[in-house]
Amino acid sequence: MMRTLFQEKAQRVTGKLPAKALCLICSQSGEGEEKPAGAVAYKGKTYYFCNTGEIERFLKDPEAYIPAPVPRPAPPFALKTPSGATVTLESLKGKLLLVDFWATWCVPCVKAMPELQKLQVKYAAKGNFTVIGISLDEEGAQKVVPFLAKSKTKFTYPILLNGETIWQAWGVKSVPSVLLVKDSQILKHWSGQIDGKEIERAVQTRL
Repeated sequence: MMRTLFQEKAQRVTGKLPAKALCLICSQSGEGEEKPAGAVAYKGKTYYFCNTGEIERFLKDPEAYIPAPVPRPAPPFALKTPSGATVTLESLKGKLLLVDFWATWCVPCVKAMPELQKLQVKYAAKGNFTVIGISLDEEGAQKVVPFLAKSKTKFTYPILLNGETIWQAWGVKSVPSVLLVKDSQILKHWSGQIDGKEIERAVQTRL
């Protein structure tokens, strides 16, 4: 039988592996169960991986891979839009926020954005809700502006640049990451494949 101990230090799990399991890394991109190459026990939980390289990286720094707990404080930010306007977290006080960390090179991110725009259209008119898109593209406006211009979806929510300066503070470890924020508290955090219906239900319960 597999042996899992509650411990602070990450350790390889010995014993027979299940035929299929969710790889911690791949599942954050929306992939399903696959044949595991190994498993690691850490803080009372067992994490599976589809290749040995992932196991080695996890053993060196497990906290870099484990989703941050919620609720947790939402760190302040002051980021610019492509037009040069500055948006701060403080300026959005009182609103329910759906903060989307994305990048032009992230296929699941781009796929999820039209769903977020639908939520913006449906709920933002009330005045107490908005989606905020924070781009992680290092090139900033140079990448984001052409992307927005070519997009079939016209985004009416604020798109902010240079999110790579704050993503770690926000507990973002993979993209896409969508966070539900109210009163400077992160209440929900979705990563990997984004379920628009699940996110909408969470929005509805807090409006």
